[in-house]
Amino acid sequence: MTSPDRPLVVGFDLDMTLIDTRPGFADTLRALGDELGVDLPVEQMTERLGPPLDVLLAPHLPAELVAPAGDRFRALYPDLAVAGVPVLPGAHEALAAVRRHGGRILVVTGKYAPNAQRHLDHLGLDVDHLEGWVWGALKAQPLRDEGAAVYVGDHVHDVEGARAAGVVSVSVLTGGCEEAELREAGTDVVLPDLRGFPDWLDAFVADPAGRTESGARVVPADG
Repeated sequence: MTSPDRPLVVGFDLDMTLIDTRPGFADTLRALGDELGVDLPVEQMTERLGPPLDVLLAPHLPAELVAPAGDRFRALYPDLAVAGVPVLPGAHEALAAVRRHGGRILVVTGKYAPNAQRHLDHLGLDVDHLEGWVWGALKAQPLRDEGAAVYVGDHVHDVEGARAAGVVSVSVLTGGCEEAELREAGTDVVLPDLRGFPDWLDAFVADPAGRTESGARVVPADG
């Protein structure tokens, strides 16, 4: 429960949780592949966004080209990937729900932070703190540092970060991960998308006693 001395803090992943990054990511990959003369499997690489770019590029490029290609991708990204990327359904309402409870909002993402900030600015997603270039269990440190109680993501590695931080893991099915694998990874809550988050948050704040033995509130997949 929130209180004046312990305000609610909620963290969100960015790609495929708050925004649908696939169109812009795909356009940037195509431009990168054209520059490098490499036929990158763009559709395959954008099916399950979440891992760092270097991990996605590594199977398709010589090892010595991966880091420079990543730098070039990030340089191309602002012109090719920001304007065409939409907010996902319920994202604005999810952030507003945190504000209604007097809460702070974090974005903790594997994306390069300056490009992540461009998306937030373009789409009017108002957050209190952005932490970029962190993935999997490494997301735990900023979540702990900022006092998060909940972390919302779409990928099994978002669940990994929430579990490592000891916070409630809420998963949405807007990315490439299925409900079964998210639950196997240990998520506490599965929602179809962020449109169900405000009601869940209201219930969580009102009834923090509904918890598992690990201290995390659980909502069944059927709501």
